[in-house]
Amino acid sequence: MKPLSHKFSNIFSDSKNNIFTKSISKEQSFFDEKVVREGNDFFREWDPNRSKIAAALKKGLSQLGIKEGQNVLYLGAAHGYTPSFVSDIVGQNGFVFGVEFSPEVARDLVFLSEKRTNIAPIVADANHPEEYKDRVLNIDVIFQDISQKNQVEIFLKNCDYFLKEGCFGLLAIKARSIDVSKKPKILFKEVREKLEKHITIVDYRELDPFEKDHAFFVCKKR
Repeated sequence: MKPLSHKFSNIFSDSKNNIFTKSISKEQSFFDEKVVREGNDFFREWDPNRSKIAAALKKGLSQLGIKEGQNVLYLGAAHGYTPSFVSDIVGQNGFVFGVEFSPEVARDLVFLSEKRTNIAPIVADANHPEEYKDRVLNIDVIFQDISQKNQVEIFLKNCDYFLKEGCFGLLAIKARSIDVSKKPKILFKEVREKLEKHITIVDYRELDPFEKDHAFFVCKKR
């Protein structure tokens, strides 16, 4: 196992360019993912067909912004698949605050947090960061993966609310959730223009073939 890049904390690749994170839970598997042992270390395989971040890494993302020891606000945490890998990246000294709107879906996130102590589930609406502002602390990075028409506005609102200057915001855009009648490439261009009015874009990847009609923006608050 070799580091994917010196820019990416606790992310590795094997000889076949499969992506892994160094596990904080040793050999434990949470989503039937493959776990590989090398010496005293364990690595969990990260499927790019199930995670927008993994897909962006497979598409050559130059920087992610998430590092060991950081606090991440994850909007749209769902059942916890990608949050579990983010918790590997930030390690035991970092923390993942996972916001999920659906109580039924968040139940799986609760079970995950009982086994991974650096994840806290928050049942709340990402449209209203004021509802959970007192439940998160010192956010270094925001990642958003939400299927809503106003996903860009939700992202910018949370960046304004929680991010300090120079910190990273990561946005997975689902074109069909915004406008099914518009070609994704045109929509992605419109999203870029909207984002650039408020925040600096430092990397951008379209996620085909792993995620159809999806794009990934890495932004930095200015």
